[in-house]
Amino acid sequence: MWANRYHRRAKAITAVPKGVAGYGGDRMTNPERIRIGFIGAGAICRTRHVPGLRAVPGVELAGVVNSTHESSARAAAEYGIARTYPTPEALIASDDIDAVWIGTQPYLHRPYAVAALEAGKHVFCQARMALDYADARRMYDAWKLTDRTAMLCPPPHYMRGDRVIRRLLAEHYVGDIFHVNVRSFIEDYADPHAPVHWRQIAAISGVNTMHLGMNLEVVHRWVGTLSRVSADALTLIPSRPAAQTNQGTGQTAVERPDSVAVAGRLAGGGLLSASFCGVGRFGAEANMIEIYGSEGTIRYLSGTDAPGSGTILIGKRTDAQLHECPVSPDEEMHWTAEADFIHAIREGRTDPEPSFLDGLQYMEVTDAIFQSVTSGRAVSLPLGAAL
Repeated sequence: MWANRYHRRAKAITAVPKGVAGYGGDRMTNPERIRIGFIGAGAICRTRHVPGLRAVPGVELAGVVNSTHESSARAAAEYGIARTYPTPEALIASDDIDAVWIGTQPYLHRPYAVAALEAGKHVFCQARMALDYADARRMYDAWKLTDRTAMLCPPPHYMRGDRVIRRLLAEHYVGDIFHVNVRSFIEDYADPHAPVHWRQIAAISGVNTMHLGMNLEVVHRWVGTLSRVSADALTLIPSRPAAQTNQGTGQTAVERPDSVAVAGRLAGGGLLSASFCGVGRFGAEANMIEIYGSEGTIRYLSGTDAPGSGTILIGKRTDAQLHECPVSPDEEMHWTAEADFIHAIREGRTDPEPSFLDGLQYMEVTDAIFQSVTSGRAVSLPLGAAL
């Protein structure tokens, strides 16, 4: 089980010494062949990552280790992975692995990512990046000491029209940014009779809650980071039937909020307001990100068929109303995370988007929001030393 087998092991992982062969150098005997080792090959690997990697020439699914030996064997058979490993440490240390693909829960991301980087491996890590800002900072610092490629799984939210929004903002369509508004309502936790989910357990999910981090990543990409946040939160269903997964089996207490309200100040000027709700039945239809400025407005409706599948509406200050801004085939973005990671390795780029820096920045704000809720006070950013 992740909880009793890997949690102890995560604390015990020791770094591979920097003097070992390959640290900070090219371990691959053939740079066109990239051998992937999975730590935690679950549902998202089945639906997205394995098909995406198989579509890239020269990629080998070389190894896997899951929470149990039986689960590892099933994943290897289902995904066509060459071999199983007894432990994450064994996979990380193997000379037959070039890149480590981390698909575990957040509490295991930092120990495995740091160990893999220090072993000279490239790293792809599932979102959310880490338990908290301190965890994420350790991952970022370990990455900066190497020349390895490190990438986080991107959020699908608002992906389709991302290039359009960036172009409009680069063209100063809205002018000076006055206000950014984020609305993210989901109904994942609306059923009070549903068991506790692992994302609602502090030791597993950390400060992460609902879609907060993913939306912050999008906001950062478009309008920059924040300099100050104030937040309030409520856990509206404080207890549930006992968790039924390996992680946190038997827990009935809900340790992460069901509703969060955030007020923030953008570092580049303007304010941010954001509402997140996990018990918002029928609320997803109105999810959006809005950007109001001195010269115009952008409203990106998230859509319900898939995150970001909705409409982009824009209008200048002198317009009578908003009108649709089409997403052309040339600007439309699709899911290419796996290919992006592999291409970055082959091109020697260490920071494909979203990078460990991107993740550190959204974890910093997420942690600041958590601190504000706990203290009842506004929190200034950055939390740590300047990057």
